[in-house]
Amino acid sequence: MSGHVGVAIVGASGYAARELIQILLKHPGVRITVATSRQDEAPRVDALHPSLTRRIDLACEPFDADQIAERASFAFLALPHTASLAVVPALRKRNVRVIDLSADYRLSDPQVYADWYGHQHTDLPGLKQAVYGLPELFRDQIPPAQLIANPGCYTSTSILALAPLIAEDLIERTGIIIDAKSGVSGAGRSPKLNFHFPECNESFSAYNVGWHRHTPEIDQVLTTMTSGRGEAVEVIFTPHLVPMDRGIFATIYARPKQAAVEHDLLELYRSFYARSPFIRIVSHLPATKDSALTNYCDITLRVVRGQIVILACLDNLIKGAAGVAVQNLNLMLGCPEETALL
Repeated sequence: MSGHVGVAIVGASGYAARELIQILLKHPGVRITVATSRQDEAPRVDALHPSLTRRIDLACEPFDADQIAERASFAFLALPHTASLAVVPALRKRNVRVIDLSADYRLSDPQVYADWYGHQHTDLPGLKQAVYGLPELFRDQIPPAQLIANPGCYTSTSILALAPLIAEDLIERTGIIIDAKSGVSGAGRSPKLNFHFPECNESFSAYNVGWHRHTPEIDQVLTTMTSGRGEAVEVIFTPHLVPMDRGIFATIYARPKQAAVEHDLLELYRSFYARSPFIRIVSHLPATKDSALTNYCDITLRVVRGQIVILACLDNLIKGAAGVAVQNLNLMLGCPEETALL
């Protein structure tokens, strides 16, 4: 890679976009050339994110596919769910490679998408060509891709924690319990009553029990890890809101198919993720502060009364969004996966 590749940030006002900009400003092969906002006044990026003052001199502008194609080879979409459907076809038509941080291209079945998101999928050709952007599992498919479906934060944590056991057929594929907690930034920057300080501070609560939208995404990706052995993976996923800014922590319970030995399972995880620089298989019990502000996912496990308990955590805004998006960009550019992320 030589010179600087132009990239666009489509939807620059949110928390994930801010993290993405901060990472890309450190990238030696990339230059942010376009930022868009749906706000009428088209503010400067450093007005949206004061922490970027004197770090980026760029004003937001309305979305214009032609303008982006003239100045950028890649576009990161940090848009609300369903909004990317109107943007992706226009960019792909102009040969702009897309990394979409929304859920619009993650679910391969358009009917499943419609059922869980309440919206018909309007870009079936794009959906068919999209590559799920979890490098640890799909590293070989990402470099040539024109459209990356960046995974979500809960999904990344859960899938990475379970993938070795599913791939090696060591656990039952149903009855897997994922008890996950997220910081408030996982809900995005738009004001919502439940995330108002007096509502969520000094409180701990579950939400969307039994119908959280990440459930079919976790099922789908883990099922692909079974190598066509037949039985689909089905998880019971329960998310919780924790009154902290950032972080995801998942405690996962799975039933082994045969007697499980803790040491052997940890060695399996280390071998499975040997090529993955951002997966840390640890012996201690991890905490969200260990991975905060980094692109690492920390995983360990314990065998308790014959059951396997996996514990995993990551920063929802970085490894769960912007950081993995840059990992995908690095693979697409053919540069080291860790570029700008260490």
